[in-house]
Amino acid sequence: MTSIELRRASRWYGNVVAVNDVSCTLGPGITGLLGPNGAGKTTVLHMMAGLLEPSAGEVLIDGVGAASDPSIYRRLTLVPERESAYGFLTGREFVRMSARLQRLPDGEEAATRAIKLVELEDAQHRKIATYSKGMRQRIKVAAALVHQPDVVLLDEPFNGMDPRQRIHMMSVLREEAARGRVIVISSHILEELNDLADTVLVMVAGRLAASGHYRAIRRLMTDRPHTFMIRSSDDRRLAATLLSDASVIGVELTTNGSGNGIIIRTSERSTLTHHLPRAARDAGIRLLEIRPTDESLESVFSYLVDR
Repeated sequence: MTSIELRRASRWYGNVVAVNDVSCTLGPGITGLLGPNGAGKTTVLHMMAGLLEPSAGEVLIDGVGAASDPSIYRRLTLVPERESAYGFLTGREFVRMSARLQRLPDGEEAATRAIKLVELEDAQHRKIATYSKGMRQRIKVAAALVHQPDVVLLDEPFNGMDPRQRIHMMSVLREEAARGRVIVISSHILEELNDLADTVLVMVAGRLAASGHYRAIRRLMTDRPHTFMIRSSDDRRLAATLLSDASVIGVELTTNGSGNGIIIRTSERSTLTHHLPRAARDAGIRLLEIRPTDESLESVFSYLVDR
């Protein structure tokens, strides 16, 4: 099983520390690499790709140093954020060139398969200079996947894509992950990674602030109250009932587009979720909806970056 391992990896440029003492292990599936601009995301990706050697620590692909073994590029690919497709080539020529560099036995067939994967068959014979930004992103992905690598690293891959193209690309990445590939995506589009990533790595000021599934990360943030939206058959009476619970630190009646409800803030998520159904039953109140409002990837990201 393919894996990427960072062991206390750091990278600095003169007196500037870009990445500081990062340790993690990534296996098959999709990992989202998140952080504000300047957090060190691209530096981490480039160390994983072997383009940058860590100033301290190690970055290993299946136990081998990523920067010390050129043969790793038979099994690894990087889709950079910056423009890297030659405008004077057609889309097919660009993907076929990547297949030839990988010395694939049937580069034409591999190019056809990769272009079909990103739905650019109709534009494959046009010059890349005539492509939109979203199309250039997709042809870069096709060239990167032409040799079916075990490790796929993508820096802001959804830039320029329209909603339909983004949905299709997310489907492609899910299918590649299901085949056992290690996929790492650096992106600012949190709502997409919310549904796409199995694991997130949150970088803040060059350090790894948190890693894991974002909901698990949120539940470890014991210094932040958990917030729930609740709708019931009698919101006012339920609010009064819940105020007697020691874990509840705030109750607010609210009205939104979907009707009335209660906003509950609690210091102990599990205590509230166990107590709430029993309290409603004892009071003869029907619960219509219980929804956490602060367990999205965006809220977790904001908590970690702003603290």
